[in-house]
Parts: sequence; structure tokens; C-alpha cells
Amino acid sequence: MKSAPTSLDRLRAEIEHRNPAQPEFHQAVREVLETLAPVLAARPEYAEPGLVERLVEPERQIIFRVPWQDDHGRVHVNRGFRVEFNSALGPYKGGLRFHPSVNLGIIKFLGFEQVFKNALTGLGIGGGKGGSDFDPRGRSDAEVMRFCQSFMTELYRHIGEHTDVPAGDIGVGGREIGYLFGQYRRITNRWEAGVLTGKGAGWGGSLIRPEATGYGNVLFAEAMLRERGEDLEGQTVVVSGSGNVAIHAVRKLAALGANPVTCSDSGGYVVDEKGIDVELLQQIKEVERGRVSDYAQRRGASATFVPVERGRVWEVPADVALPSATQNELGEDDAATLVRNGVKAVSEGANMPTTPQAVRLLQQAGVAFGPGKAANAGGVAVSALEMAQNASRSAWPAERVERELARIMTDIHTTCAQTAERYEAPGDYVTGANIAGFERVADAMLAQGVI
Repeated sequence: MKSAPTSLDRLRAEIEHRNPAQPEFHQAVREVLETLAPVLAARPEYAEPGLVERLVEPERQIIFRVPWQDDHGRVHVNRGFRVEFNSALGPYKGGLRFHPSVNLGIIKFLGFEQVFKNALTGLGIGGGKGGSDFDPRGRSDAEVMRFCQSFMTELYRHIGEHTDVPAGDIGVGGREIGYLFGQYRRITNRWEAGVLTGKGAGWGGSLIRPEATGYGNVLFAEAMLRERGEDLEGQTVVVSGSGNVAIHAVRKLAALGANPVTCSDSGGYVVDEKGIDVELLQQIKEVERGRVSDYAQRRGASATFVPVERGRVWEVPADVALPSATQNELGEDDAATLVRNGVKAVSEGANMPTTPQAVRLLQQAGVAFGPGKAANAGGVAVSALEMAQNASRSAWPAERVERELARIMTDIHTTCAQTAERYEAPGDYVTGANIAGFERVADAMLAQGVI
């Protein structure tokens, strides 16, 4: 006999009804709601003022037109988004994503995840996310500049250092942040350094910010291994992606004595027996804006390129896996392959890159699993440190920033582990991250009333 639906079941059904055709948002909300029953039972005050209902509804959703001209004078029209999800802990904070796949549902899923991720840092920042279905790949610098200027011409009225502080994400790196900041400054006639993070180090940015997400994910993976009496030295690691997060994850893995052997993009993956040459990868991807197939051609005999139609990066045997590309890239079959090959830990460098079925399979197999809202919080943590530097008009040395990043990632790991233990789910970092983030946001929402 089926059990009666709970209040959380009814809320989930209502969310799916009110937000049709947004599967990524449904998935993100479902994953959190499935872990909240114990905390709502232990602390019934969270259920009374419609707190969970308010938490899953964005405070503000902004959609706007972005017209721009290409180098041939043709006019294009893209769609821009900013979802300001929750500001109970501080100004909305979260990146901008420029990619053809961007739509409202994806931005809402990312913003919802960001609420919990930012809460886990303990740094007083709310959650939001934005972006556009614009594809910067293959566009000239001048075209990217004109798009960014048009995008900011609308976005500027919704952001500010005390209101909403965007950063970069997929498709938005230092180049795009520079163009966006320049247009904001031009429109407002203010040097408001704290309005955007991920800026260049010479004009208000923080050292270690480009490296922070990848570094932080590696540090979280190592913390999970230490709980089991191991470390990263000598471990073989598969990394997906070849963007900012993957590149700096590879760099940090090598520094800690691990052997990162893969990288990937939409065309396929590379396996390099000698370990990925991070300088060559960074030159190809960030300077030349090339493909990982180019890396294989230039690396020599140790590297093999496997096209996407012939295989998946998760087929490469490894001790540790770091999915660092995009959402739902690691499915149930991939997880089964990793388990068969003896993987010990999976730590998410991207946002929700592992499907729910894959997460369950990994956990059931005893694999240490670090969810993105905990494992990849290093980027937003250093963004918050960048905001602190901007507020005092100071610049911290790299050693201080990296030391703070390591402390924050250690604290996040400890918080997740202890919270999971407190709710009788030892070793379950998903439950620990969801409940710990929820408690911090919920306490602030209760204190501030029904708004």
C-alpha cells in the first residue's frame, strides 16, 4: 500500500506544476526536499511560516532582450536572465553563464543551488544566477564586447555591491567580466568595484580567484579521502571539462602529487598517460580558444583523443573522478563504470553534474561523494573575499587568499560531515550539505519575518 503524500511531496508536486518544462530546476529542488524531512521533524518552527515554500520561490526573476550587432552589421537578439533567489544572508551572489543551452529553468536551478552553496561558505552572501543564450564561441572580441555592453545596459539597473553581485560562469571569463564592468562604469559614472567579481587583479580583482573553484574542489576531495585514511598523492584522477574549473583542478592535483590523466570538451576527451600538461591545455583553451583534440595532436604519443561518439571520459580507470563540465554529465551507467574500475571518491567541480540515479549508485557502492554545493564552493568563497578587498580598497597577497580558501573548504567539509552525523546519515555529504545550508538560510529568514 502506498504511503500518504507528505507536505514535502505536495510541495514538490506544486513546484513542478507552477514551473513547467524546467526539469533542471525540478531536479535541484527535489534533491534538497528529499533530505529535509529529518530537520523539519526536529525543528517544527521551520514548517510554520511557510518557510520552505518561500525558500523554493525566487524573490525576483528578470528576463530581458539583448540586441547586438556582429562584425558584418547583422543584428542578433538574445535573451538575458537574472534570477535573484534569496537574500536572507546577504546580497544576491552568483555567476553569469553565456551558453546556447541557457533558459529560465537552468538559471533557476543554478540560483537555487547557489543559495545553499553560499550559505555553506559562512561569508554572508545570498544566492542568485544569471546569463544568456548567447554563444561566445567563435565570436570575435569586438562581437563579445558589443554583446556584453548590450547585456549590461539592461542588467545594470538590477545589480549593485549591496544588492546583487554577479561573477563569471561557463562562457564568462576575464574578458567578458572586463567588458561588463566597463559598461557598468560608463552607464553609472561610478567606480563600484564590488558590483562584479572575477575582475582582473590589476583593477580590483583578487589573486587566486581564477583558480579558486578548481583548487577548492580538489581540497574537498582530499578532505573526503583523509576521512578514509588516504590522500591524493599517487592517485589517478579523471577530470571532465577543459574550462577554468578543470584546468585549475588539474594544476592543483599535480601539485598534491596526484596524476590527472584526462580532460574533455563537447567534441570528446583526451587521456594522457603522462598526466595532463596544464600549461599546454591552458594555452590551447584560454589563449587560442581551441579544442582538446588540438591538445592531443600537440602533446605527442602519450595523449590519445577519443571522439564523443566513440567513448566517454568516465571509462578511463581512476581512483578519483572530478566532473567539472556541466549539469547531468555523469549518468547512472557512467557511475557503474567508475565503480567497476575501483573509484574511491567523486567530487563535483560543476553544478549538479551527476544525475540523481548516479549519486545513489555511487553512495550505495561506498564511494565518497562530494556534492557541488559543497565541493565547488571555493569559487564563490574567493569572490566574497574579493568583495571584502574591494570594500576596504585593498589587495591581499596570493598566500593569504589561498590560506583563506583552504580554511573555508576545510570548514565546509567539517560542517557537512558533522551535520550528516547529527542527522544519523554518517558519510552522506549530500544530506549534510543540504541540511547545513538550509539551517543557515532558514534561521535568517525566521529572524527577518515573512517577507
